[in-house]
Amino acid sequence: MAPMGIRLSPLGVAVFCLLGVGVIYHLYAGVISSHLAAFRQTRKVDLRELLAVSVEAAVLGGIEVKKVRDENGLKEKSKGKTREGVSELLTMGDLQSHRKMFNLISNTFPEVKVNSEEHDNMVDKAATWSQDIPADILDKIKGGKDVPAESITVWIDPLDATQEYTENLVKYVTTMVCVAVDGKPVIGVIHQPFTGFTAWAFVGQGSNMRQRSSYSISPPKVIVSRSHSGEVKNFIHDAFGNTTIIEAGGAGYKVLSLLEMPSSDTGSIDQADAYVHITFIKKWDICAGAALLNALGGHMTTLKGEDIDYSGTPLNKGGLVASVNVDHKAILEKLPNWDPEKH
Repeated sequence: MAPMGIRLSPLGVAVFCLLGVGVIYHLYAGVISSHLAAFRQTRKVDLRELLAVSVEAAVLGGIEVKKVRDENGLKEKSKGKTREGVSELLTMGDLQSHRKMFNLISNTFPEVKVNSEEHDNMVDKAATWSQDIPADILDKIKGGKDVPAESITVWIDPLDATQEYTENLVKYVTTMVCVAVDGKPVIGVIHQPFTGFTAWAFVGQGSNMRQRSSYSISPPKVIVSRSHSGEVKNFIHDAFGNTTIIEAGGAGYKVLSLLEMPSSDTGSIDQADAYVHITFIKKWDICAGAALLNALGGHMTTLKGEDIDYSGTPLNKGGLVASVNVDHKAILEKLPNWDPEKH
């Protein structure tokens, strides 16, 4: 006689499977939970370490910038034009610096968002942090501050003042890194490749920079961009009368002109009381300077006095006014009405 077949109820099978899943869940829920907790913990970033990496990145980028300029291997080309019709140049100095800076920061902190002025597909997994925290950072920043990685936006400018770089006006050239937390500039690094000097600041913690001993706003010496100085000169004269206007390249350089420089560099940099820009400007140009000024009690705002959000899109459409150790509000009140979006 043939053996009888065994019939399985679909409902019974489903119930059995659900019971099995339940048993497995209870057995492994603790393990899964602990792994998730560990993952969340790894998404914290020590800002003192990120400051050290930012300094190292700016210096390494600067080495590339100087090397390309010294070898006259710029291979410059235009990326396009600004709204004002000024050609935006790209050189091998920009690209080589970007590769060093972007890969070092991204490899060290892969969970952090990094925005660079330049874009390149070359990935260098060998770019790793030396694990060295400079002595002056260890001296001034006593303890690291951990923040969630998702709250951080890093802005890097691999070569600020490219136009001046191509003209061999190298005193204006800098490499810059800024760390913004929840849109606020917290760490700023401005490195001068052709002097070797690096300015850095960690808001609320310390800096290797300081204010100058004296400033004036009656009237102020105002530093502006040399690449589109026509309209801004009229703007400054309308605000402050027959005051001194300094034309310079590079947003990083302009911020340094507001601060006390080391004695060895004092003669090579202009001294201004305020920095004004009346057209659109990118956040990688200004974020590092904003952090430096904030750390020293200064300000960098839009022309209307609004704080600039250093998250999201790269473009700041509100112009800017930067100052330190002067009445920032008094400067703003003297400015004529101006809408950068209409110019």
